[in-house]
Amino acid sequence: MAENLSILVEKNPSESRLNELNIKCWPKYQLKFDAEETCYLLKGKVKAYPKGSTLTTDEYVEFGAGDLVIIPRGLCCTWDVSVAVDKYYKFESSSSSSSSSS
Repeated sequence: MAENLSILVEKNPSESRLNELNIKCWPKYQLKFDAEETCYLLKGKVKAYPKGSTLTTDEYVEFGAGDLVIIPRGLCCTWDVSVAVDKYYKFESSSSSSSSSS
């Protein structure tokens, strides 16, 4: 029996649909860095909140387009992306750079 593996997209869901899903209680983009990452942001804006802080605190690091960012191995944080990110990045164990959009 084949599973339905189709991606379902609801474009511009209503406010009532979002409230029904209670999305404001969902986590943001949570990351754990298993290797040091060095990245250069071409576009975007991010607030990175370290593990244990909340999105309502002032405990965050903000970076964006034009910034060179080094994220240490072992860091756990939540990214609040206010402007879509396009970046070049390299992990400590990698010898080549890549371009990625988040």
